[in-house]
Amino acid sequence: MDELKYEKIGEANSRGEAEIIESFLKAEGIDVELVEESISRSAYAFPLTRVDIFVPKEKANQALKLLKPFDDIQPDEDDKDE
Repeated sequence: MDELKYEKIGEANSRGEAEIIESFLKAEGIDVELVEESISRSAYAFPLTRVDIFVPKEKANQALKLLKPFDDIQPDEDDKDE
């Protein structure tokens, strides 16, 4: 299997928060992919659905530095091994 090209750099607490982070990173020239559980795409709104934030592996360190002020999205040390 080919090596993954994207790396998870953190999680947001809601889709809205994730989209703000996505806009911020895209303004800095970093591509972003947001992944959330499919249940949140139902007819009902789930305002506190966790959204994973992925960026290209070669941009992960840059993105993490830019997001340093947003410590609550940083992955826990245990999550970095996944």
